[in-house]
Amino acid sequence: MQQDEVAARVRQVIDATGVSAREFARRIVIDPSKLSRSLNGTRRFTAAELARIADIGGVDVGRLIGTTAGEMPAGAAATPSTVRSPSPSRSPSPSPEGGRPLQIVRETVRLIAERGFHAVRVADIAAACHTSTAAIHYHFPGRDELLEAAVRWCMDEDTRRRAEATAGTRHAGDELRLLIELQTPRTEQQRRQWCVWLDLWAEAARSTTVGRLHVEYYRQWRGTVADVIRRGVEQGVFRPVDADGAALALTALIDGLASQVLATEPGLPGTGAPAMHDALVAHVDACLTAPVAG
Repeated sequence: MQQDEVAARVRQVIDATGVSAREFARRIVIDPSKLSRSLNGTRRFTAAELARIADIGGVDVGRLIGTTAGEMPAGAAATPSTVRSPSPSRSPSPSPEGGRPLQIVRETVRLIAERGFHAVRVADIAAACHTSTAAIHYHFPGRDELLEAAVRWCMDEDTRRRAEATAGTRHAGDELRLLIELQTPRTEQQRRQWCVWLDLWAEAARSTTVGRLHVEYYRQWRGTVADVIRRGVEQGVFRPVDADGAALALTALIDGLASQVLATEPGLPGTGAPAMHDALVAHVDACLTAPVAG
């Protein structure tokens, strides 16, 4: 069956990269569960996904689908034009770091931070990537798919930064303060990250797909905070509180304060990142930190 043959070829590409399937899913910017179902034959790869797989794997799309690049595979669900035009992503110049799909997503996120999602045109993204609009549509046929990829990339990057920052930290109080520091928009990069999140929150209210990703991200984020609080209770660092309820309150406070910081002019007294950080630490001290025995 051709669908099984396509899955087998994709597995070969993944094996050749030497990374896990989860990491490969991150590189082609799709849900790891979607990749797993496609590899197991319970879901068909879309033509755009095959284009991204080919780009990351450094192979021709025709090799993956078992046809010439100009033919539409029976097992790929997308418009024929998506598969007929591999040339835009096959420029003679060296492939961007991480491959063309990740470059497109990174530049999309940067432009969203600067202008807002609805003000960003495909032509703007193409110009930022020094490529054509055809190349953008080759990897991401529509704005909805591009938005989903941008949200997923932001989620993955946020999770990665948290993991790197807290690696090796054993004291739950120190780890919670590190998480607070990461969420405080002090640097330009942190402010851009928050600008993207604010824009995506608004989109989540109108988009079912983004809404699902939003729910997934916050489930993971609140779970991370709850786990730290739970360990802090076990260590005697925090009071015996309901960890899930405390995580909900703290993450909501982070979101509200960050929104105020981004919505006001930098430098105004009492509204900047330092004030936000102080308020969050004060909340932790007042509501979570265990009293010192004495």
